[in-house]
Amino acid sequence: MSSRKVLVLDRVGALCSELRALELQDWDFLEVSSLDAARRALGSSEASVGLVVFDSVSSWGEREVEALISLHDIEWIAILGEGLLRTRAFPAGILRQFHDFHSMPIDRERLQFSLGHAYGKVRFCTRDSEVPHVSGRYGMTGSSPRMLQLYRQLEKVVTVDAPVLIGGESGSGKELVAHAIHQHSARGRGPFIAMNCGAIASSLIHSELFGYERGAFTGANQRKVGNIEAASGGVLFLDEIGDLPLDLQASFLRFLQEKVITRVGSTERVKVDVRVIAATHVDLARAVLEGKFRQDLYYRLNVLHLHVPPLRERKEDIPRLADAIFADNRHQKSSQVKGFSSEAIRAMVDHPWPGNVRELINRVQQAMIMSEHKLITAADLGLSVADAATAAPTLEELRSSIEREVIETSLRRHRNNVSETARQLGISRVTLYRMIDRLKIIL
Repeated sequence: MSSRKVLVLDRVGALCSELRALELQDWDFLEVSSLDAARRALGSSEASVGLVVFDSVSSWGEREVEALISLHDIEWIAILGEGLLRTRAFPAGILRQFHDFHSMPIDRERLQFSLGHAYGKVRFCTRDSEVPHVSGRYGMTGSSPRMLQLYRQLEKVVTVDAPVLIGGESGSGKELVAHAIHQHSARGRGPFIAMNCGAIASSLIHSELFGYERGAFTGANQRKVGNIEAASGGVLFLDEIGDLPLDLQASFLRFLQEKVITRVGSTERVKVDVRVIAATHVDLARAVLEGKFRQDLYYRLNVLHLHVPPLRERKEDIPRLADAIFADNRHQKSSQVKGFSSEAIRAMVDHPWPGNVRELINRVQQAMIMSEHKLITAADLGLSVADAATAAPTLEELRSSIEREVIETSLRRHRNNVSETARQLGISRVTLYRMIDRLKIIL
């Protein structure tokens, strides 16, 4: 059996010799005498357990020790000098942050058990915390049926260079999907330029997209390369494409057809090689019918369609997602917070998540900083277990769910033959196509 490493923080430097004299099997002790040395050692060693020696009331600053033991995923054990527990001046509250504590003189059998228990806990928790990073693909976390379907679609999308339209509710992760397409495609080494069409004034969006020459208008003191040109060789990601003004849609359609742009104030035609990925949270097919979006542009963008499922349709992924968010933000959590309570997990799974993954990230980050408990509770997340448990789907959600199930079943029965499916359902092919688009059904 290989040695298990223990970091010993001892100002005086006498504990290690005592520990070695105890002949504790399979333990390798690394001694340091300052907090700075401990921090450096933690960055370079594989210690799973740490011992901190308190030989007097003022051995270490309470805040400094708390900051140290919150930095790394190791379990700490306090070693208290003789009589220290009987001294009221000793900050006993600090012991709440430790896995265990021992008073001098050391009881060999009890320390052996304490070290083994702490080591086992670290190994178990580390193994569990690594799961979120491998429970998905393309940089995303999730193994629910809806996410597995998305991964299968991405396998096909990344191998070609056609435009992609990504649909999904706000906060569901559409930009993350766009990044995945870029990184795993042949354009992965090229630029990724993102632009939110709904966050730019309509009077500026044309020049932001196409760029302008010096002197093209008041304030144009130098040439500006537009986002289309800046993305050449890579990907242009247009978020909230449904907010693109109608008068600009014609110009953008011309670019998609010709792959050529003209900067504002110039007559030079610039050829641009770029893949366009657009995203929207609105139903563009309906926007076309309402005259708010050009039909020809819609068909140009919607060559490949991906739908990012809302969080409420992939509840199996929520515990993994929460763990991944926790791990990514571990550096800014409160020192005593170690994870989620079972109550918090249940509340997260039951919550409808109208803000999707963005809301989950917000609630978890806030709880990690503000919680006063070792395990984050439902209240820390701003969730109520009782309220969450009684949350019910709306009538519209139920109807859409039933329609999707009926259509998908019929399509499978007729091997995706739309005419036969429409005939069986008693509706026209046009109506069926509209329902397939609205329900984001993949043929």
